[in-house]
Amino acid sequence: MVRRHNNQLPENLPQLQNLIKRDPESYHEEFLQQLQHFQNTIDVFQLDPQQPNKTLDELVMFMAQVSHCYTNDLKTFPQQLIDLLQKHNTMLDNSMRMTFCRALILLRNKNLLAPTDLLELFFKLLRCEDKALRSFLETHIVTDIKNLNVKHRNAKLNATLQNFMFTMLKDSNTRAAKMSLDIMIELYKKNIWNDVKTVNIIATGCFSKITKVMVASLKFFLGKDPEEKESDDSDSEPEINPKSVIMANKFNKKTKKREKRLSKVKKLAAKAHNKKSKPPAFNFSAIHLLHDPQGMAEKLFKQLETTTKRFEVKLMTLDVISRLIGLNNLFLLNYYPYLQRFLQPHQREVTRILQFIAQASHELVPPDVLEPLLKTIANNFITERNSSDVMAIGINAVREICARCPLAMSNDLLSDLVEYKSYRERPVMMAARSLMHLFRTVRPELLHKKHRGRPTEAMGEYVPKEYAQLDAKDYIPGAEVLLHEEQEDIEINSESDSDDEWVDIPQSDEEAVNTTSTDDPEVKKQKQEQAKNVVLERILTDEDFKRIDLANVQKQIDPLRKGKKRKIEDDPAATSSEFVQLGDIENVHKKRKHDKETRVASVRQGQQDREKFGYKDGRVNIHCSKTNREKKKTKNYQMIRHKARGKIKRSFKDKQIALRNYLIKQKRMK
Repeated sequence: MVRRHNNQLPENLPQLQNLIKRDPESYHEEFLQQLQHFQNTIDVFQLDPQQPNKTLDELVMFMAQVSHCYTNDLKTFPQQLIDLLQKHNTMLDNSMRMTFCRALILLRNKNLLAPTDLLELFFKLLRCEDKALRSFLETHIVTDIKNLNVKHRNAKLNATLQNFMFTMLKDSNTRAAKMSLDIMIELYKKNIWNDVKTVNIIATGCFSKITKVMVASLKFFLGKDPEEKESDDSDSEPEINPKSVIMANKFNKKTKKREKRLSKVKKLAAKAHNKKSKPPAFNFSAIHLLHDPQGMAEKLFKQLETTTKRFEVKLMTLDVISRLIGLNNLFLLNYYPYLQRFLQPHQREVTRILQFIAQASHELVPPDVLEPLLKTIANNFITERNSSDVMAIGINAVREICARCPLAMSNDLLSDLVEYKSYRERPVMMAARSLMHLFRTVRPELLHKKHRGRPTEAMGEYVPKEYAQLDAKDYIPGAEVLLHEEQEDIEINSESDSDDEWVDIPQSDEEAVNTTSTDDPEVKKQKQEQAKNVVLERILTDEDFKRIDLANVQKQIDPLRKGKKRKIEDDPAATSSEFVQLGDIENVHKKRKHDKETRVASVRQGQQDREKFGYKDGRVNIHCSKTNREKKKTKNYQMIRHKARGKIKRSFKDKQIALRNYLIKQKRMK
């Protein structure tokens, strides 16, 4: 290789760097000169490390760039930089410190530096008063740990770093502790460190004396990052297809009653599917990975009682405690009286406090603990001295609590609340009706007979439960519908050509059982035996489970057959989810006010895919002649004005006046 301008190379480091990367052996002598220059500059720099040194800055990056070409000569170079940062980390100029870190990252990318040495150094550098450097180091730490675990989990390295970060959380430096926690949370969200140890280390941050660390740890258990992408919807199951009702509507006579029934089944099936496939609103897995949720809830509540922190921090703590109680069915009986004193309509964030009570309710909470809360809500919210919105929020809160602990409701209180179903204000009326629909499903015996509604098959199978009683079954409810699946498909396929005719589908023995009274104990026993046999004799597929779900949905609609038809209701029974949404309590039914543009847009949307308004031409052949009535619609009004007037019928008084005027006119003419 031809070497030119060798006398300029010592002054032109970028050119020398380029040449060395192309031919390291030819330029080894020039490199040794720069290495000696680097060592001399280091010695001078250590005399006054606070001052920036541009020459050292350029030499450090030059050595890092060509380090892979001369590994033997630069064997001690990484350790030199580490020693400089450890010895003078707080004294160094910000630009010099950033240069040394960039050079170390470059060496790490070339596998010339062990990951543990560099990461532990960077964790210590988080104590520096340099925000740009801390952000830069945080990004590198997350990226480096992610790359180390791409192909397989490096368990030994992860354990070492987790232990080191656990000590960093207890560091007296606020910035270092907060940054270490942020790194762990970021690694958890990226599914790199989503194990039990990480979650429990983050849980220790909830009891930190540093407010920022405590708040960040509480937020971690309260929910996922709003910027995090939602789970892929393609993995979810397809919507349940209400096949039997559709087929029955297809082959039987078309009536408004059957159309209404089909629409109702579709809504219930979609609601049941959404309840199962909807992703959780907060981080279930993190809370479930805790070693001691009961101990954590007790420590958080004890910390809450003695804290002097802001009201927002107290709300976060209350929220985490309520989720721990609700998800793990914990017992923390002092928690409910603590919240009871905040149940006033004028209380700040009172709807969130009501949400916490509902979240902390479950079937194992003693009813006598929640009953005073329900009475307090009824006395303070559900009274006519309050506005309709306050009353509706109170009833919604009672509904959400009773959906998770139905035994907390007393007969007298429920009868009083249900009477609001005919209240003059719509929000209160709708809230009371939703409460009534809930108890039609969970505890219909508390309702008066006139409020229980139409008996359904689900009500016929209802069995009251006592406190802490388990309803364990050795069969899958609704599985008996699979017995006549094949026969039904054969009958439907054989009759598929006669869509426009009324076809009577014969019933099988199992269908005959469904049309008889579900109140009969023998029928119930027979259905249970059929469901048990189905589970034992075959392996159920996803399609089978969808059919079973449809059968259970239909039980909420199908009337309890006792030889008498009942009117079908419009609203299905209310269902409750495991997590209490704040909107469920704040949901107030009102006729919303819209501006003119919104109303016009709503009208235009309703006009889409609608048949053209006006007279419908019923002719089969559009070229045939029209009737006189149709032709009259295209004529000028003046041509048919006399005919239109002639058909006007006068009243008896008008005829008298006309006759009188005619006689007077005739008399004058004489």
